[in-house]
Amino acid sequence: WWNERPRCQSEVWITRTAPGYDRAPTALGRRVGADRTNGSGRVNRTSQPLRPWTIHRGETWRAAYSAAMGQDIETITYTREQRQQFRQKVQLCLDVFERMLAYSHFDFDRPMTGMEIELNLADADYRPTMSNAEVLAHIADPEYQTELARYNIEFNVKPRELGGDSMLALEGDLRSSLNRAQSTCADLGSRIVMIGILPTVTAQDFDGDWMSANARYHALNDAMLTARGEDVHLDIDGPSGERLERYFDSLAPEAACTSMQLHLQVAPLSFADHWNAAQVLAGPQLALGANSPFFLGHRLWAESRIPVFSQAADTRSPELKNQGVRPRVWFGERWITSIFDLFEENVRYFPALLPEATPEDPVAVLDAGGVPALAEMRLHNGTVYRWNRPIYDIVNGRPHLRVENRVLPAGPTIIDTLANAAFYYGALRMIAQEDRPLWSRMSFAAADDNFLAGAKDGLEAKLYWPGRGDLPATELILRHLLPLADAGLTEWGVSAAARDRFLSVVEGRCLTGVNGASWQTAAVERLEERGIPRQEALRRMVAAYSEHMHGNEPVHTWPLP
Repeated sequence: WWNERPRCQSEVWITRTAPGYDRAPTALGRRVGADRTNGSGRVNRTSQPLRPWTIHRGETWRAAYSAAMGQDIETITYTREQRQQFRQKVQLCLDVFERMLAYSHFDFDRPMTGMEIELNLADADYRPTMSNAEVLAHIADPEYQTELARYNIEFNVKPRELGGDSMLALEGDLRSSLNRAQSTCADLGSRIVMIGILPTVTAQDFDGDWMSANARYHALNDAMLTARGEDVHLDIDGPSGERLERYFDSLAPEAACTSMQLHLQVAPLSFADHWNAAQVLAGPQLALGANSPFFLGHRLWAESRIPVFSQAADTRSPELKNQGVRPRVWFGERWITSIFDLFEENVRYFPALLPEATPEDPVAVLDAGGVPALAEMRLHNGTVYRWNRPIYDIVNGRPHLRVENRVLPAGPTIIDTLANAAFYYGALRMIAQEDRPLWSRMSFAAADDNFLAGAKDGLEAKLYWPGRGDLPATELILRHLLPLADAGLTEWGVSAAARDRFLSVVEGRCLTGVNGASWQTAAVERLEERGIPRQEALRRMVAAYSEHMHGNEPVHTWPLP
């Protein structure tokens, strides 16, 4: 039914240019108040006056979102009644969310950005060390949190605006924070490695007590395996003929994937433009930032996180795949006209994995002029793994919407990380505000193909672009996207010094053809040419990688070991 939907964001554009455009758009382009199922009913309006809300600057988004994600899950098993009740509650939350989009104010006057970086913990031999509880206890910083595996932690960066020298200041803040964390790790015999997949991970690391002590992780692991009904199956081919095929009895392979998430706070009216633009950018992002070429000793995709995570978290049996059932790790299947499209798809296509209900009555809260938590909707959203995820969040009683970009791996350095962020935020701004949107000239399937090509081939990928056809990723980025990123950062108010520092890294990668994935691959090849076995070559490569990582020089300038 895509052909029945408005194209080129025409209805959104009409709303944007109409009087009172500061109100949120109607969901799915419907008339305000129309019933979602058949268009004939009316949604009750709140009896209380609408209240404008704004976000408190400097507050982290993590605290509120973690609760909705199930941070305090109380049980790891659920009854049939609980699942039925949860489905009804999620539907009720969706109804309330539609009312809020139509009639409520969300904070977006000063768009904020945020970042999360997942990190690996390695021992003196650069192999995984299952010590995140001890490390976090000694770091004693709320910005550092647990992750799925005991050899992972997550670093959460406070939201901030992009303008001026903010990114330069952020670089210094990140380095200082990670240096302090690294010093603490060293006291415990551990090291922090910022990389997409730690290449020294082996299948033996997935045996025994590898999972962090958190009921949410155990509940999610059990729920996914129960939904699948059989062991996790990975089957991935690398570019040089290497193939990984193996079964696992847990989500351990998923835990090996460590990423960087980029958040952007947006207005309801412009959410669809930004999400569509993020989908368009996903392929070039992966080509530019790939940093995960090895998994379990095999040379696989340039960004092996993509197939590893996709297959490890797939709850479908082969029969369900053949029926066309949608995967929980999902690029998507269509352009959208509202954030509501994505939350509605969650409810329509995906059964609950963690049906943990709360006592909140969201209708009563909204009718009383309050801000409903919509915890069930948010928890369910957190178990649908879109590469660009919609976020509804509340900070200090004030709601806002975000696009969470989950495409990129962690690393290699802080300057590389911020170069990836600068490229994304700058190009996204310009693509999202084009008068003739790229997605009106590009099929969704083409964006999906670009995503997979960027993940598989990195900077050697061929990508499709409207009006340009198929061209090398390096040419697309250098000639077309890098100028867009510079213009977008200029509109964000980013200083010339910050633009030059970070975008020059993007330029350098494209001119040299070197990113994290290609450096890792070349380093291991050189070591193997000296007769060093694969596992030892990987260990030595990670040792060299770690040293360069702390030097904070861009990866395209690193010498090979």
